[in-house]
Amino acid sequence: MSQPLSQTTEDLLAAAVDAIGGTPRPGQLAMAQAVTRAFDSERHLAVQAGTGTGKSLAYLVPSILHAQRTNSTVVVSTATIALQRQLVERDLPRLADALEPLMERRPTFAILKGRNNYLCLHKLSLDDDTPDALIEEDNLSRIGREVKRVAEWAEETETGDRDDLVPGVSDLVWRQVSVTSSECLGAARCPHGEECFAQLAREAAGEVDVVVTNHAMLAIDALSDVQILPEHSAVVIDEAHELDDRITAVATNIISDRALTLAARRAGKLGADTAVLEDVVDDFNAAIGIEEPGRWETISEPARAAFAALSSALGKTYTAIADAPPGESENSPETFAERGNLKNHLSDLESAVDRILSVFDEEDVTKHRDVVWLTRSERGDDAVSVAPLSVATLLRSQLFADTTVVLASATLNVGGNLNAMAAAWGLPDGKWDSLDAGTPFNPSKAGILYTARHLPPPGRDGLTDQTLDEIAELITAAGGRTLGLFSSRRAADQAAEAMRSRLPFDIYLQGEDSTGALVDKFAKAENSCLFGTLSLWQGVDVPGSALSLVIIDRIPFPRPDDPLLQARSNAADAAGRSGFMEVSATHAALLLAQGTGRLLRSVDDRGVIAVLDSRLSTKRYGAFLRSSLLPFWQTTDPEVARGALRRLVANS
Repeated sequence: MSQPLSQTTEDLLAAAVDAIGGTPRPGQLAMAQAVTRAFDSERHLAVQAGTGTGKSLAYLVPSILHAQRTNSTVVVSTATIALQRQLVERDLPRLADALEPLMERRPTFAILKGRNNYLCLHKLSLDDDTPDALIEEDNLSRIGREVKRVAEWAEETETGDRDDLVPGVSDLVWRQVSVTSSECLGAARCPHGEECFAQLAREAAGEVDVVVTNHAMLAIDALSDVQILPEHSAVVIDEAHELDDRITAVATNIISDRALTLAARRAGKLGADTAVLEDVVDDFNAAIGIEEPGRWETISEPARAAFAALSSALGKTYTAIADAPPGESENSPETFAERGNLKNHLSDLESAVDRILSVFDEEDVTKHRDVVWLTRSERGDDAVSVAPLSVATLLRSQLFADTTVVLASATLNVGGNLNAMAAAWGLPDGKWDSLDAGTPFNPSKAGILYTARHLPPPGRDGLTDQTLDEIAELITAAGGRTLGLFSSRRAADQAAEAMRSRLPFDIYLQGEDSTGALVDKFAKAENSCLFGTLSLWQGVDVPGSALSLVIIDRIPFPRPDDPLLQARSNAADAAGRSGFMEVSATHAALLLAQGTGRLLRSVDDRGVIAVLDSRLSTKRYGAFLRSSLLPFWQTTDPEVARGALRRLVANS
């Protein structure tokens, strides 16, 4: 029977831990108490909670308690689908079972995704052939079978959520049975509006204690005029080290030849005269064709004229298709939906063009709030992008001003504290607290950080023979059991090719199968190796003896020719700060922390992290980078590292 809501965070956390058969963890308790204080005091909180802390429970328990005490909703945002699934399919159901006897009512939760993740009953009902031109002839029967299976599933599913369709279907098939937000007719006009899965999910999300979503949805809700998320009293951002990049991606606009050409074709199919737009697109391509790639701190007169003409042509095309013929919504709903979708798309393109032009209304480049750059494409699809110089101002005004926010991750410590991340997010001075909840592991005894100081600094010509020899010797000492994290695809391929010819172990290479399948093979084959690039630096969770050695080929500094990061670095220098430390070193520190964090995934794990970049030991910034990592025992002696790996093999 439900109880009055008089329980404390400590009582509820203890009940939850006991119910799942866990053990009390001091770091988890400290984090739960800190989250509760943040909600109660309406102060923001940044908390680093290392692997094994149990941070999900540490924020979910206070979130449920706060939601029920205030009769409100708490939004939990994650960066990855894997964590969303863990929360909704494992953590929250178990937590609801554990807490129900102690609370006034059973805790409730929902997941909220983008509209294109849900089956569209209207689109499924349209008698519209799959576009054969997009499908190889021998795939038509397979496509047809998959569409039929989706139609049968539609009769029984309660969610319409793509993730609930097992086995799944290809992206091509799913696009035939789903819509984006801009393609949607709207519940009021759609014949299936009352049973729309996306709308039902949105309505359900407004009536629960905890709504789980992703950083992109959070960004759209915060930065646009459209309310995407339900009314909420607080936000928890897990995997918060990803927030800056995800917000930047949502706030970036891109104008390309391909996008403009496709828009013109679509307008032509709706009866618009597109000759003017097509001519302007040709002029636009000619204008940017003579511009230098990279950041534009000023705009040439030909480019300015081309963008101004493009804005005008997009506006005229919008007007030409704006009014639907009488009866179109009833007689040809798919055409009506396409008209609405294209109107939104043309409006977005026009706004992006105007945004680019407005950057250069300010002649002083040091006062630019947006960065504009040109990217050349080998396929001839050149693109001009515009992105915020910093998301800090956006987040400070759009997210932190009105809502209490908790930001959590296993890796937020940069240079020994959380200040760098707080500045990047735009946390308001004096209105936030921090906590390092630690880790139940003992990194100084369980892990060795070995820096190959004797190797030459990495260059641009791939891995040297000395580096390849070092990799072979380390893997041999470890008996396989190696995760190789490389800074480029070229380096990963080179290492895999070399090791396959020199070592008796299976070498799995990212790209030769799905990442999930490769990680599964690696975890099950104890003497194997897995090599890959940046997407393996995060999220790979292989506890036990299958992973005893993590090799990192070089410090993961961002590309020096990245226009946006280059602009952010220049802005820091102009403000009297160090652009290199604030941008490049911070970027590298976060990735290093993520990569080295692959080693210790359980309290029994032991092993070595080998960084084959001597600069981690020889350069002044090396100390800054090392202070951003767990306190591993450190050495530059290769024999010490190899000896430790041999002992692990002997004792396994």
